[in-house]
Amino acid sequence: MTRTQRIVFGALCLVLAATAAAAGPVRQFQVQGAEGFGRGTLEAVRTDALGALELGARLERVAALDPPYLLAAARTRGGWIVGTGNEGKVLRVTDAGEVTELFTTAEPEVFAVAAGEDGTIYAASSPNGKVYRFRQGKAESWFDPGELYVWALAFDRTGGLLVATGTRGRLYRVGADGRGELFAEVADTHVRSLLPLPDGRLLLGTAGRGLLVERDGRGRLRTLLEAVQPEVAALAAGADGIYLATVASEASWAEPGARAQAPAGAGSPGGEPQATVTVTGEGEPPPPAAGPAATPAPRGPGKGPRSELWRLDAQGRPERLDELVEETVYALLWHRDRLWVATGIEGRLYSLGPEGRLALESDLDERQLVGFAAGEPPALVATNGGALYRLGTGRAREGRYDSPVLDAGALARFGELRWRGSIPKGTSLRWAVRFGGSAEPDESWSEWSEPAAGEVIGLAAVPLARYLQFRAELTGREERSPRLVAVEISYRQENLRPRIERFEVLDPGQVLVPQTFNPAEQIYEPANPARGGVFTTLRRSDGRGDGRLKQLWKLGYRTLRWKAEDPNGDALRSALEFRCRETGDWLPMARDLEEEWYSFDAQALPDGLCWFRLRVDDGRDRPGETPLVAERVSEPVVVDHTPPALVSARREGTRWVVEVADALNPLRTAEVSIDGGAWRPAVVADGLLDGRSERLHVEVPPGAQLVLLRVADAAFNQVSFQLTEEAR
Repeated sequence: MTRTQRIVFGALCLVLAATAAAAGPVRQFQVQGAEGFGRGTLEAVRTDALGALELGARLERVAALDPPYLLAAARTRGGWIVGTGNEGKVLRVTDAGEVTELFTTAEPEVFAVAAGEDGTIYAASSPNGKVYRFRQGKAESWFDPGELYVWALAFDRTGGLLVATGTRGRLYRVGADGRGELFAEVADTHVRSLLPLPDGRLLLGTAGRGLLVERDGRGRLRTLLEAVQPEVAALAAGADGIYLATVASEASWAEPGARAQAPAGAGSPGGEPQATVTVTGEGEPPPPAAGPAATPAPRGPGKGPRSELWRLDAQGRPERLDELVEETVYALLWHRDRLWVATGIEGRLYSLGPEGRLALESDLDERQLVGFAAGEPPALVATNGGALYRLGTGRAREGRYDSPVLDAGALARFGELRWRGSIPKGTSLRWAVRFGGSAEPDESWSEWSEPAAGEVIGLAAVPLARYLQFRAELTGREERSPRLVAVEISYRQENLRPRIERFEVLDPGQVLVPQTFNPAEQIYEPANPARGGVFTTLRRSDGRGDGRLKQLWKLGYRTLRWKAEDPNGDALRSALEFRCRETGDWLPMARDLEEEWYSFDAQALPDGLCWFRLRVDDGRDRPGETPLVAERVSEPVVVDHTPPALVSARREGTRWVVEVADALNPLRTAEVSIDGGAWRPAVVADGLLDGRSERLHVEVPPGAQLVLLRVADAAFNQVSFQLTEEAR
């Protein structure tokens, strides 16, 4: 099982179209386009520039290698030379796939290799960079540039070996005698990529500022481009210009730091290693420790795509061709009139043809495709599971596409698989499916069905299942291939009962209304009395609202609020019932409610305890079926329309001692006004106004003629007493 099959993609990832038919909610999985097909696993198939699926380039695995981390390769007579990571091994792989270890460098990483016309092999190791030479069965440390890293090797047209280094942005040229000269020094930290041109010019890609620098035949340097991203990771010469790949700082192997001095002791017999690099198995190989902190780049880390592709035409005019948001471009190759693009972290090989759009050529099991070896035939280097692939001529004869796992969201019945595309004469397209109950295919899943052909593949034999995966098997003839534009699979979920997540009663007087509700016109007088019932509601909005609510207050009103969901996504309708005794029949209150709230005048209910029941069903979207119902009963709600009562009032010296009680609710406020003055809190005998019965102390100044006491309960029932009158 490959990593892409472990991912479950829902509506957004798969361009999932859900349509409700008149007979019920039949939905469609729809997979199409480069993004949709790209979510699956491609084996010897590609998505073309228009997003259709067809047989891809012939790609043959030559060898799977024990060192899991391969970093570079070069073509030599009868095979390839391969540099590895973590162990510093240099290997030879023959055209037949035989692997031989040639030698091991003292440094752990071999970032570049090259093979001379005479069969001499060169390998660049890091950190504390060295260039090793292997000939006549012996390896030796041949050139020490005194730099921390050696990133790239190439031959110029005279046969000199070019050595790109960091962290001082230097390029060296080494002659046959092993003596090197400083060939160029750029205003950046690392020289990461090299491209010698037939006319003697040399292109250098840098890391730190993301420069593309030209060195002409006279040794003069000229900056052709300063990229937005901080590293020019790869270069290739095409028929219509120079191609380059830039990468973001978080995707770089070379940490784009400030220019640094050579490490103390680098290249000297007694020098100690100044840095270490360890390539790990999770994600991408990490950037080597390259000295000081990074200098500011035009685009900060985490912003924008991980990689961009550019082209410079013959006049040096740059054109941004494409971007890869989540993938890192490691290498470029011009081959068969196309640009080939090797990427990580999903192990995908792309090509860019005359149409100017990236086509996904293959999705390999290895996590990163880190290099090409030019030549005939060219090879592709894969790491995180080391392998060497040979890029053949023409199309693959057979290929396979496995969709991502399709999640119906619940147990479902599947209808038909339909597809759009073409099958040229002599080619074929067959289909298989499998199903299961877990998001990740495992031993509990079914086996793949027998492959079948046809314009429509019936899926009635598939039992109830939540997850489904389809497979397309493509067979070509000569250079002809089936072409698949889109795949649709119909399904219908088994009906599931709605869920009530919350049902609550708001505090007395709280009212919910739509944002478009106009309180100036409506809040003081109820309207729209419920015909056939006793409850009065506020008039609804004019229908132009956006679904948002606001909260108002109205004496005597109560509001019920709830949250309900349907696992199938069906529209729900709600009904409310009530009763004012603990047992007995439920009485209708409101039905066919679309909102998830209901505000009503509770003064129609008697004082005491009442219960409310919410019932929601999915019948609206399932005509002809018995709807499934969920219900929930509220906690008992105190209905109280009666204000507090005065139990007693007596005068003790300069104060009144008053007892006030409420039958159902605790008291909320107690205030006093003397001779028409401002209301101020009354003194509670026990210090807390929290009971249904309270004793209050009211201080009365000498000569006071009118003493008013105003009390209210938790239901906002309010009453005033004139203490001078009450005492008589």
